[in-house]
Amino acid sequence: MQTPQQLRQHYQYVRQVSEQICAPLVTEDYQIQSIEETSPPKWHLAHVTWFFETFLLKLHSKDYQPFHPQFEILFNSYYETVGKLHPRPKRGLLARPTVKEVYAYRHTVDKAMDVLFDMLEQYPDDKIQSFIELGLNHEQQHQELMCMDIKHNFSVNPLKPAYRSDLPTSPVGNTFAVQWHEQTAGVYEVGHDGNGFAYDNEAPRHPQYVPEFKLANRLVTNGEYLAFIEDGGYQQVDLWLSDGWHHINQYGWQYPLYWQRDGQFWQEMTLGGLRLLNPHEPVSHVSYYEADAYARWAGKRLPTEAEVEIVLAGKPLQGNFFDQEHLHPQPATVDGQWFGDLWAWTATDYHPYPGFKPLEGSAGEYNGKFMCNQKVLRGGCCATSLDHMRVTYRNFFYPHERWAFTGIRMADNASK
Repeated sequence: MQTPQQLRQHYQYVRQVSEQICAPLVTEDYQIQSIEETSPPKWHLAHVTWFFETFLLKLHSKDYQPFHPQFEILFNSYYETVGKLHPRPKRGLLARPTVKEVYAYRHTVDKAMDVLFDMLEQYPDDKIQSFIELGLNHEQQHQELMCMDIKHNFSVNPLKPAYRSDLPTSPVGNTFAVQWHEQTAGVYEVGHDGNGFAYDNEAPRHPQYVPEFKLANRLVTNGEYLAFIEDGGYQQVDLWLSDGWHHINQYGWQYPLYWQRDGQFWQEMTLGGLRLLNPHEPVSHVSYYEADAYARWAGKRLPTEAEVEIVLAGKPLQGNFFDQEHLHPQPATVDGQWFGDLWAWTATDYHPYPGFKPLEGSAGEYNGKFMCNQKVLRGGCCATSLDHMRVTYRNFFYPHERWAFTGIRMADNASK
């Protein structure tokens, strides 16, 4: 666990990053909520602040007075044990508080947290410090969501504005042939071992038998996915799960989110604006249904989360993360592509590990109650901070969702 001094420095850094993400925005951008899954940047900034106010300052700072009595409702996300909450689909209707007031809220809470850190430096408290660490990782999750949400918010604008016009474009380069990591069958230990921070859903560490398999050393590219489209992949019913087939026909999906055709050329909406589709970059913003259909078309399958974790445990934790400031997936190198770029769909349902115990109190709502009807994704993405990432990190989304930075990594049985 970090010392109070280290935790204070980390707190200041993480809080600063959230505001840096919003620095390119103008006032009008802060309020947009393009779909139910996204939230306005202003709401994100206030919600992560509400977390520190609600679970730390109100409980452990004797003289702290809440910034505004109604903020507990407006910026509560899903914590039913805390009290009432504003409906998620209506976050974009909150013209007030203003952006200025939200920043004042953040800075007021930051000053109060500074007093709490003073107390912890004199009287360390493991329980309080652990909750601060949880709050910081929670804010880093929302930083990733802000990047995803801003991208979708801008994408629905016919002007296709760039969030940051200074973001670099990836090299044209080449697509390196897939190399397969082969793994023998055996009983493997998976899950977090308790050293360092992890969410409750990553534990406990437990043995799991895994048959022999092989895992692709990189993600599927735009060019490879385009071949699937041109081969009529979206019209071949035998490639699709029933729910997926119903979904793509109900909503008219014929290609990934953010793709559009301009004559003979394909374009892609990015945080740097509308760009020509790079065939060597990983295909992004695909649903689980599309990932599964592509894998069937390619004669492969999606990996299980245990397979991915076993392989990633032997790889260095490096890749295209938020820290590189590409904010877009990059082509794989000759050495492969294991972490970063895109969260890769797995075939594993999001469920508790054997012996799972949620955190006590309201924090127990953080992960456990969502363990139904979702799929696990692994590996991090280009909007994930490196110091927020772990081999055991379990992300999860509903199978139809594709506004997040999601991609495809293929697996196969080792005998093939």
